[in-house]
Amino acid sequence: MQSTWEEAHSAALRELVEKGLSFKEIARTLNERFGTAYTRNAAIGRARRLGLSTPERSDSGSVFAAARKPDARKICEKRARVLFKSPRLTTIERAATLRLRCVAITPRHLALVDLQPADCRYPYGGDAEGEPITFCGHPRQEGASYCASHVHLTSLPEVEEKRAAARAPLRLVEAA
Repeated sequence: MQSTWEEAHSAALRELVEKGLSFKEIARTLNERFGTAYTRNAAIGRARRLGLSTPERSDSGSVFAAARKPDARKICEKRARVLFKSPRLTTIERAATLRLRCVAITPRHLALVDLQPADCRYPYGGDAEGEPITFCGHPRQEGASYCASHVHLTSLPEVEEKRAAARAPLRLVEAA
């Protein structure tokens, strides 16, 4: 295997590893002594290829041990504290509000494969195990996936206020 390290550099590396210096210090010493530009990682790689034993470290086991990863749970908790300064609803509390159904409209209970492109995709069912999920199926509102009744159920109030009033074509429907 061809190496770009000169024998004098390798000998100095052996000597510095035996003294117990860190690889950062080793690289700095080699660069000062020989006018080279070795990095810490270059010194580590050369020491591995030479089979040099490294001094044990109390924190990570050895110089070659992988860096410890920070605890993901602690990072998530820290980010959550920064991002969500105000108390938020828990998932369970939010799920309870999602069980609302529209009483102003009787769904057609269509299967997903029976829906047409212009049909409302508001889901019904699927709460109990084995219960099929069906969809509203009424004509959907332009620019939305739901009919007018279900758009109001699924839209946030602050978003509704920001929307400009749009003209909706009216259809004459037979009175019941």
